[in-house]
Amino acid sequence: MSSRVNVPDFAFAAFLVAIGALAFVLAGDLAVGTAASMGPGYVPRGLALIIMVYGAALGIRAAFAGRQAFPGIELRPLLLISGSVALFAVVLPLAGLALTSFAVVLCAGYAAYDVQVKENVILAVALSAFAVVLFVAVLGLPIPIWPW
Repeated sequence: MSSRVNVPDFAFAAFLVAIGALAFVLAGDLAVGTAASMGPGYVPRGLALIIMVYGAALGIRAAFAGRQAFPGIELRPLLLISGSVALFAVVLPLAGLALTSFAVVLCAGYAAYDVQVKENVILAVALSAFAVVLFVAVLGLPIPIWPW
């Protein structure tokens, strides 16, 4: 008898249940309170339960969805997206939000195999400007825009 499990969905379901359980345990020391008088642990525990229930439902669906093998892992997107996150963390204090956002979008854009340089640069400029407007102008966060 062959397996009917959708392995990618089942793996993601297990991940969601594990993340929800971890969040629930980490919020264990916080007082829950009641719906009328919520304590600091009310929302984190509620969200953790929702994530676990969603993961369990996805896992049940994956068990009967039909066989699908786990796809191969592509290194280029994995490395470039991970590198973009690291790039943001390292470069932001040195280069400011505008240049960092530009560099991160360029780096992450090359994770796609069909990337066009002109489109990637235009997207980087647009998202950089959006980040500066949103985080500095609208939200008023004290993030330097430029390195100088």
